[in-house]
Amino acid sequence: MENYRDGKLSIYRAARSIKRRDNTVYNALQSIHEDSIFVGEISQLWPDLPLIANLRCGLWYSPKFHSTCYFKSTDGHTNNWSFNTSRLNLHVALLSGQKGGCIIVDSTRKGKRFPDSMSKTIPIWTCVLNRAILNYRNKMLDSGLLMNREVADYSNCAEDVKLKNHIWDCSLHLPLWVPDTEKAAIEERIEKWTNQLEASGADIACISSCLKKPLRPLWISQKTVIWLNEVPDHNQWDFTPIILVSASSSSDVFRNKTTSEFSWNYIPGAGDDEESWARGLTPTHFWSHVHDLISSGPDLCNQKVADIVEKDRVYRAHRGEYAPPVTVKNLKMADDVADVSNVELPLASNMHSDDTTLQPSNDYCTTFWIGSTNLVVGTTKHAALMSNVDCILNCDKEPVSINLPDSEAHLHLPMVSSKLDRFSLFNNLPAAVNFAKLNLRKAHRLLVCCRSGEDISVCICLAILTSLFDDKGTFDDGRSFSETCITKLEMRRRLVFVCKFAITARPSRGNLKQVFGFLTGGSAASA
Repeated sequence: MENYRDGKLSIYRAARSIKRRDNTVYNALQSIHEDSIFVGEISQLWPDLPLIANLRCGLWYSPKFHSTCYFKSTDGHTNNWSFNTSRLNLHVALLSGQKGGCIIVDSTRKGKRFPDSMSKTIPIWTCVLNRAILNYRNKMLDSGLLMNREVADYSNCAEDVKLKNHIWDCSLHLPLWVPDTEKAAIEERIEKWTNQLEASGADIACISSCLKKPLRPLWISQKTVIWLNEVPDHNQWDFTPIILVSASSSSDVFRNKTTSEFSWNYIPGAGDDEESWARGLTPTHFWSHVHDLISSGPDLCNQKVADIVEKDRVYRAHRGEYAPPVTVKNLKMADDVADVSNVELPLASNMHSDDTTLQPSNDYCTTFWIGSTNLVVGTTKHAALMSNVDCILNCDKEPVSINLPDSEAHLHLPMVSSKLDRFSLFNNLPAAVNFAKLNLRKAHRLLVCCRSGEDISVCICLAILTSLFDDKGTFDDGRSFSETCITKLEMRRRLVFVCKFAITARPSRGNLKQVFGFLTGGSAASA
């Protein structure tokens, strides 16, 4: 590739220039809006199944989702396959069991019909869960805790489930475009991943009781042919369907389209990498102003987006929320947290555990809340939460105005992501745990909050839970911690327990490494 000194662009620079020209906000929003029509049509084929967005890209493709999930494409990349116990997404399995299945929405820009999150990550997840459930049920049969008449509820057979393993399908179901050699390589790892799930402390018993049929993925894209008069009812299948909808066209070429007023270029997977194009706009903003934005046209769209984002910023600032001005240059947009709800983390002396998992009893009391910093604002929506909070640990970079009767009941420890500071969390953990200890000794109810309520606050609560509570969920002032050598497995078990309640938790690997370094008395990079 050659750069010409006479001012001519190289092929690379010319391609980048064309991409920047076509990858405008208006092109992206028009593409998302068009693809959302397809998503809506698919969701209406099975209206009883909950619609779930795979974060972050999938969240753009419908105005209303029942829930969200977080299956990463990197966990399905060739030769990088993994089953990550930090992102178990068990709420998806529970919801699917309750509703008879679910529809997950995602997209990809890479010219493929489906992202790797759908081609491999989710199929691996369903297979591992199915095998863990079967192992659990066989174990219960051996111990006499599960009777054959109970087996009949989910196997349609009154014989021993061990003799009828085929009725609980544990096969690895991958789409046809995944090569056999890759499928074989993944199958070799399934047993190891199943063992990791069983050792993580995940509540397999709860999932087993909820699921009457094994999980199985199905794939639908814009190239899928569906005969509307032959769409089966989801209850007719002998499995619990996880319907994977890839929202956009698989073409990797920008296609020119024309409406009655404007021409625009279609972008496959336009919702991906929102920091590079959205200019501070969030999916919530988009769907609240979708008609104004689409009708504004290419020339006015940028200004319309800027007005919407600024108006929302001023509104939140007047309410006392953290609302920094948005700049396009080097934009680092935080996730929209306007609808983030507080997560109650029940931990008390009436918690109990068995040999596989920590579970709350039916009459527990709440010790922790995990949430975003905007939860502490005195709004009607969150007034009930704040009336139950005795102390607040704010882990956000910015302070917030908090009214508590005791000035010592509020601690602000500014922390940032591990991508910005590899030691931010590690350096602040001693003060955070000490603050929690002093307040928990007084039986105070604690709110731990960060900007999103998904990463830093989750890691802080993990450190508090491991440092100050025993493995039964009882506060013991750190006595059991001083007598125990914390391993990665034990920390993973505690994290799985936290994520059972904080289902939107997305702790980063860098922050978890800092927590492990703190718990083992090492450095932030010791994990």
